Amino acid sequence: MVTGRRAVFLDRDGVLIRTHVVDGKPFAITPGDPVVLSEGAAEACAALSRAGFVLVMVTNQPDVARGTSTREFVEATNRWLASTLGLDDVRVCYHVDADGCDCRKPRPGMLLAAATDLGIALAQSIMVGDRWRDIEAGRRGGCRTVLVGTGYGDAFPAPPDLTVAGLRDAVPWICGSRE
Repeated sequence: MVTGRRAVFLDRDGVLIRTHVVDGKPFAITPGDPVVLSEGAAEACAALSRAGFVLVMVTNQPDVARGTSTREFVEATNRWLASTLGLDDVRVCYHVDADGCDCRKPRPGMLLAAATDLGIALAQSIMVGDRWRDIEAGRRGGCRTVLVGTGYGDAFPAPPDLTVAGLRDAVPWICGSRE
């Protein structure tokens, strides 16, 4: 019998909030941009919370290291999202790939740390993202995975367990999934 809490790990940009897409590639919002919830995100988070899932946002924010965003803006945005959506925890990686950290997706460090800190059973949990990095982090962490959107044409090392147009569309599957 698996012990531990079930969680839904949620990527920020492209899942919980709208992201800028330029020439088919997504870009995080930066200071001065409005924070706009993705359609159905609030309803989906409320439904998942009612179903007993721990909601953990896990987000790469390398624009801080690149100098195109600020830590203050990211943290203010994340506080607003946590409050507005009823998130239980927020995990952020501010690194770029060259840093080689364990927390930057596709590595599962944020998921593993949250599992330890919050008593989460990863095999009973779901990672929801809009990019291959999110899906791969979930897979490496031992979670089932949901892709929101098309993945922007990127190649995936392994396919997601489910692909949906928006987070709200994944709720029935997430609530019915059990290992």
